[in-house]
Amino acid sequence: MPHLIRPERRLLLARLGATAAAFALSSAALAQSGWPTKPVRMVVPFAPGGTTDILARAIAPELSRAFGQSFVVENRAGAGGNVGAELVARSAPDGYTLLMGTVGTHGINKSLYPRLPYDPQKDFAPVTLVAGVPNVMVMNADRAKALGINTVTDFIRYARSNPGKLSMASSGNGTSIHLAGELFKSRTGVFMPHIPYRGSGPALHDLVAGNTDVMFDNLPSAMPQIKAGKLKAFAVTSAQRSAAMSELPTIEEAAGLKGFEASSWFGLLAPAGTPAEIVSRIQQETAKALRTATISERLQSQGAIPSGNTPAEFSRLIDAELVKWAAVVKASGAKVD
Repeated sequence: MPHLIRPERRLLLARLGATAAAFALSSAALAQSGWPTKPVRMVVPFAPGGTTDILARAIAPELSRAFGQSFVVENRAGAGGNVGAELVARSAPDGYTLLMGTVGTHGINKSLYPRLPYDPQKDFAPVTLVAGVPNVMVMNADRAKALGINTVTDFIRYARSNPGKLSMASSGNGTSIHLAGELFKSRTGVFMPHIPYRGSGPALHDLVAGNTDVMFDNLPSAMPQIKAGKLKAFAVTSAQRSAAMSELPTIEEAAGLKGFEASSWFGLLAPAGTPAEIVSRIQQETAKALRTATISERLQSQGAIPSGNTPAEFSRLIDAELVKWAAVVKASGAKVD
């Protein structure tokens, strides 16, 4: 006697069969298309010279070799990273446009900007976290020497006695560099005018030139100027010291500001709707590149901590960071200038 299949089970099997067929067709179409068949652009939402740019240019050649197509870094600065992020959010979800997102574009800006032109969760497909980095409090070395400022406590003492005489540069409104400075101001009661730039590179240039006084920059972009003696480094803004410059205390250690933490991270994202197969392939090759001795040692020597986590893990990080930075923005009183 033939085995009878209940109607509801027959419907379930039919649905599973249809899903499997659709997946097979999608995979076949992807394989047939041979993605990538043309160059892929990697949008950096800040000017050249900053940590976002440094990391993108470290990864792009590795992805170019892995996929046999150029991964071209394109700098689209403006509005604390919002210009470049919106560009990617509105791009076709075909795997040919990626964003090197940051804690600013996907953790801070939603709480800082009243009309953000994109949704950091709904408009993107997270690919992978590339690296996390501490920020570092640095001052123009000549200015620090002239004012006798050698430590964080020296800086606080002078700034409190001379409100408004020291200016604070940042890579743009809403960046972790900006928020680290605002958090420092609110926790110490000092007043420093904020001067936002279109990226860490231009901000560092003016800081070294003496046009601004202090900055809470990402460690990788500030390190060359620290080593050259052009910037005086006081402390890192992370919860722990950085292995790359272990001699520097944390802000908490240096100034007794319990719980002070304002670190940065950077990761690849694609427009929402990008095929999962493409997202997975990019994540796998990026993780593979970050595990190579050349890239890993290079990034760690600059103060970055390589990652390469899965899209799901990166998505959960973004969700958590949005909650965390909403509280920081509120506590710091930071506003868009």
